[in-house]
Amino acid sequence: MGTGSGEATGTARVRCPDCLREHAYVAAVLPCACGAPLAPPLLEGAPPEPITHRTWSEDWVMVRCEACGRRDEWPQPELGCSCGAVLRIPVRPVSVSPPAAPAAGAGRAAARPAFRPVTIRTAGDAVSAAARYLDWLGFRNVRQPGRRPASGIDLRGPDLVAGVQTAPRPAVLRDIECLWLNGLSASAVSVCFSLAGYADEARARADELAVPLFVMDPTGAPQPVNAPATELVQTGA
Repeated sequence: MGTGSGEATGTARVRCPDCLREHAYVAAVLPCACGAPLAPPLLEGAPPEPITHRTWSEDWVMVRCEACGRRDEWPQPELGCSCGAVLRIPVRPVSVSPPAAPAAGAGRAAARPAFRPVTIRTAGDAVSAAARYLDWLGFRNVRQPGRRPASGIDLRGPDLVAGVQTAPRPAVLRDIECLWLNGLSASAVSVCFSLAGYADEARARADELAVPLFVMDPTGAPQPVNAPATELVQTGA
């Protein structure tokens, strides 16, 4: 993969291991949820890997936004060579913890009044309670569609998508991944609420994708169940 000493950049010279043809590759730039342009940092000098079999985990790479510190999964950079080979472009791994939340966010959280829950009796009550809680966290213009869309997104805001799982079963892996993909396409924060908790693999995937998870009981008071949710409560939106 060209010359270089492992420096992370947004461009790289890529040599196909099959035909030895060299390409100039530029990583696609997409907006972070905070609005800042973000591209995976390519490792100049690292050899590309031919793709012969695809898995979900290998199609995504963890990237951290330098502007806001948010960690999120991004489409894995790939290059199609004219010889027919499809190459996976190496990206610098995120190995350093994200910076601490800014003091301004902590100040907003400290200034919030106590959340006043409303008793949940129906699925509609659960969605309303989640909307009230998101407003309390600092999200603005949170709206509920008149009819639940096929996407499963129950609440939306200018920088938010939220799902409210009201079925009498724990939320599953697919619930989390669909919610996160909707958030990624809208450059928005994804937040999930559930009345029945989460399956183990759903919680693990949410941690990997930095999706805040909350559980709600009949009192209507959401409780964070993973680190991204705890951080959201502490810093506010």
